[in-house]
Amino acid sequence: MDKNTGYPLVLPLSSSGKPQAVAYDDSGLKYHRVPSPSSFPVRKAVSISLALLMVLLFGHHVQLVPRLASGSKSHIFSSESQRFWGPYSPYYSVEEYQPPPDGCSITQVNILQRHGARYPTSGASKEIQASLQKLLNASKYTDMKLEFLRSYQWHLGEADLVPFGATQSFQSGAEIYHRYGHLVDDHMLPFVRASGGDRVVKSAVNWTAGFADASGQLYHPSISVIIPETEMSNNTLEDHMCPNSRASQDEAKIWRDMFSVSIVHRLNTAAVGADILSEDIPGLMSLCAFETVFEEKESQFCDLFSLKEFQAYDYYQDLLKYYKTGYGNPLGRVQGVGYVNELLARLRGRPVEDRTQTNSTLDSSPITFPLNRTVYADFSHDNQMVAIYSALGLFPQTRPPNPTRADPRRTWVVSRLVPFSGRMITEKVQCSKAGIPGDFIRILINDAIQPLAFCGAGDGLCGLEAFVESQIYARRNGAGDFEKCFPE
Repeated sequence: MDKNTGYPLVLPLSSSGKPQAVAYDDSGLKYHRVPSPSSFPVRKAVSISLALLMVLLFGHHVQLVPRLASGSKSHIFSSESQRFWGPYSPYYSVEEYQPPPDGCSITQVNILQRHGARYPTSGASKEIQASLQKLLNASKYTDMKLEFLRSYQWHLGEADLVPFGATQSFQSGAEIYHRYGHLVDDHMLPFVRASGGDRVVKSAVNWTAGFADASGQLYHPSISVIIPETEMSNNTLEDHMCPNSRASQDEAKIWRDMFSVSIVHRLNTAAVGADILSEDIPGLMSLCAFETVFEEKESQFCDLFSLKEFQAYDYYQDLLKYYKTGYGNPLGRVQGVGYVNELLARLRGRPVEDRTQTNSTLDSSPITFPLNRTVYADFSHDNQMVAIYSALGLFPQTRPPNPTRADPRRTWVVSRLVPFSGRMITEKVQCSKAGIPGDFIRILINDAIQPLAFCGAGDGLCGLEAFVESQIYARRNGAGDFEKCFPE
């Protein structure tokens, strides 16, 4: 099966179905690109432009649909462990979507979505291959589960979106149309932004294609803004603007060294001379996820670990994220403040008020930051989304997670917060109370309604003004934390 073809890459179109006017264009794609000293890589966009041209020329005769591994769901794998792969879990609905209460109607939707499934990053890839090489260098295998390693060859790329990841985004776009399609028309299409990473941009492109496909090609949303991921660019969709931020891995390592003892012993017994250490285990376990989302069938590495061990690995990832951009890092949640202030501006229809990560040039323009749309879709990364959740006050923790014991009732579970293609949806709804209409807010994380106890009764419905008031940390620009991000 060809892994380089079969998923949709569609040229962003204007609301008329024709290529839109270009504000800044260096790749053949049509959107508002933010100039930067180190421009976003564009070489790979050539293939997108060619695919786009084919759609424009033959779109009336050829229907482009994504290649689906099996069925129409994005959680397609048979592995029981897939919901315990931490941030490498495929997206799934944590709860069944529940519409707003009777008497309420949705008037605006803000979507924040992680890119789809990808290859391991370059740093992770090096670590994984180093640990894997230990197994490959074993003098003999005493467990049949390792026999496949005799002919194993590394075949994963680095950091790029995999075909299944493209399909995830396509399906998300289709789902959003089916759920919120009543909010759009020819003159009111979704406003789409993406952080400048290649996999993020491609996820956004595929989302727009899925939305268009679900509408029967009636509506063609486009990517309107791509924000470069450079040190010189203000970007509310990427976590690079706090150089003083220090992520602690100590807590995760304590847990890793505890849960991996039996795994290390088992692998060293089964792979004679491998000399596997505790530090090798997370990377080897992640191979189960990365190979599965690439091959679209369960990897043989999954068979090397039990369900209980993957549950322990899941908690290891929880600890990493908690202390990276979550509540455990004193400068973690401040990295999500800029996006929260953009969200407040959209919900109230007022100009952005922020002195942190926002790009004032973009956010002050009705072209690159309109305030009159009904559907907004932003594409980002898992670390930034964790920072945004924390800045909002979602998933609050009364105490830091225990590095020696995983609480089965915990709410900070990364595989449920930011899986591949994970999403936060903020719904603005209008409800009538005693015949008087009012605006309210609901937030859903992977379809699970958040209680919002910090601004309401804890039932998931919060008055708009009460919600705005509750976001005092963001409205105060991080209450002094943002200034701590930079050297004195």
